[in-house]
Amino acid sequence: MAAAAKAYDYLVIGGGSGGIASARRAAMHGAKVAVIENNRWGGTCVNVGCVPKKIMWSAGSMAEMLHEAKGYGFDVTNNGFNWEKLKAKRDAYIVRLNNIYTSNLGKDKIDLINGTAKFTDSKTVEVDGTSYTGKHILIAVGGRAWIPNIPGAKEFGMTSDGFFELNYLPKKVAVAGAGYIAVELAGIFHALGSEVTLFIRNEQFLRPFDDIIRDNIMDFYTKSGIKIVTCSSATKVENKGTDLKKSLSISYAKKADGVVSTQVLDGFEELIWAVGREANTEPLNLGSAGVTLKSDGFIKVDEFQNTSQEGIYALGDVCGVAQLTPVAIAAGRQLSERLFNGKTNAKLDYTNIPSVIFSHPTAGSVGLTEEEARAKYPDVKIYKTKFVQMHYAMTENYGDHKPPTAYKIVCAGANEKVVGLHLVGKASDEILQGFAVAVKMGATKADFDSTVAIHPVAAEEIVTMR
Repeated sequence: MAAAAKAYDYLVIGGGSGGIASARRAAMHGAKVAVIENNRWGGTCVNVGCVPKKIMWSAGSMAEMLHEAKGYGFDVTNNGFNWEKLKAKRDAYIVRLNNIYTSNLGKDKIDLINGTAKFTDSKTVEVDGTSYTGKHILIAVGGRAWIPNIPGAKEFGMTSDGFFELNYLPKKVAVAGAGYIAVELAGIFHALGSEVTLFIRNEQFLRPFDDIIRDNIMDFYTKSGIKIVTCSSATKVENKGTDLKKSLSISYAKKADGVVSTQVLDGFEELIWAVGREANTEPLNLGSAGVTLKSDGFIKVDEFQNTSQEGIYALGDVCGVAQLTPVAIAAGRQLSERLFNGKTNAKLDYTNIPSVIFSHPTAGSVGLTEEEARAKYPDVKIYKTKFVQMHYAMTENYGDHKPPTAYKIVCAGANEKVVGLHLVGKASDEILQGFAVAVKMGATKADFDSTVAIHPVAAEEIVTMR
């Protein structure tokens, strides 16, 4: 006779940022909760995403500052960079975070179940032969990077996840992809001294972002020495070296003036694929639960995170919308407020979500792009500026191509409500957070203008633009 399934008020599938946030909020309100995870606790962000990426970005920024120091009068000798040492320290830090997550879940009296969940019906999941039921079940399993199905791509390349497994800094590296992950990795490698080639399918990268971000980052990357191969699509990858010392040859289709030709670049030690992510739903057996997927494979949900099956919810990257860690956390907490604290209308507002790109220099965006605003509003006014920050006034290492700073304010209507703000330049990531509050509150250009500037800082330009 099979053992009876263990019953919970809330069964969360996925121990990433969104799932854990929702689970802890539910437990705070008295729910009996379990979280199921088949990998490291903390999900993509903690293990192969935001956190280790920011550490590597910081390393790149440190390298830039060492080069800048001479201009400020410092006699700095750089005796090299130890990738292995940094990786060991970074990995140890991530393990500490993993342990903090499990410790906090334990303190909240949440059961931790290690293994892969599989639905057997709309109220029951099975993990390693043991059944669990939930009055409410949340799917927060995130996504995974993928590699194109072309000869040699999987054998000789790696996903962006593999970047964090590298034990050395390659001298020459190829990155394929046009999204923010590819742009960030290319910037990190370049700042740390690698020769970088970035393959993108169209004329520009970062296409969902405003053109002030796309144009300025792409221009600076090119001028700083990153080779960007536009309108290209890889067709074959070969290793002309050995397993221990790779020398990768990448064949690709290149479109120019309407003509497609096959070209080859070689000599790469590593190839990173950052061409997108897909929903991590395959193991779940969602058909047995009656959960509907969208045509792109992500889970279909409504504004309250409800799936097509009553009592089953989904949030975060598995839904394919606003795939950012803070979004999953906020959505998870709102969902638990609705389910377990009587706030029947609680839901996340997905408008005006700020996001940043940890490129070199950084960029940030909140609200509508200029193109989106013009499509939505009949009356749009744009304010923008471009300059070189005072920080670079003394630096000597950039020559005539110092990192740009460019800001754009997108306004709509007679009262010039700020419906978009787009920043490129040093510290844009930090600057954006505060201004995102103003945009979320419905600030107008007049509100920005009435704010006394702080001097001398780059951000003062945002409140003094004319």
